[in-house]
Amino acid sequence: MKKPNSRSGSPWNSPEVVARFSTSPPNAELMKFATDEFQRGTGSRLLDIGCGAGCNAVPLARMGWDVLGLDLSEPMLEAATRRAETEELTSHLRFEPAPMEQLPVENQSYDFIVAHGIWNLARSAKEFRKALHEAARAARPNAALFVFIFSRNTLPAETEPVAGEPFVFTEFSGAPQCFLTEAQLIEELRSAGFVQEPGMPVMEYESTGNRPAIYEGIFRRNNA
Repeated sequence: MKKPNSRSGSPWNSPEVVARFSTSPPNAELMKFATDEFQRGTGSRLLDIGCGAGCNAVPLARMGWDVLGLDLSEPMLEAATRRAETEELTSHLRFEPAPMEQLPVENQSYDFIVAHGIWNLARSAKEFRKALHEAARAARPNAALFVFIFSRNTLPAETEPVAGEPFVFTEFSGAPQCFLTEAQLIEELRSAGFVQEPGMPVMEYESTGNRPAIYEGIFRRNNA
């Protein structure tokens, strides 16, 4: 497979950012849901798209999931690999470089998809939608999806998106990023083949300091 562009000039490759993500705690809600999902015994293969330095992937593997972590940042993947080796988790955990819109996996091969802070980095609605459809392609029927993504409420209501784009803005960081409303998120996922988990509303966390507002939700791959 051709090695994807790691975007060597990306801030995600800086030693400071890699060090910070290497010590970040896992997402507590993700860990709670993943524990319940694993105990249901419906499958054990988990795909972590945009895994970074493995802050979620490592504890998920420790939980018993067989995890493939994907990211474009080679320094992040190197840090994640070191963590997996230190914890002797390499039999349950491996990492590969890959973009979110071109996943190096077979159709319907994963029981759980994690998209934690990755889809919001799409630079266009086209790239965003391709990434969602790739996740749907990788997901088995009824596979779980955990989403953590930027909320439109990060930006003032009067802020206009990039011309010709429904939810791409540059005001937050200077680079194109996706900020969706809850309705847009649900509809985009529905169009890709994911439906909300019954009884699990999308949660929103307010913007604090220089951090964006966040939506967090649990969905399922539609069996249809």
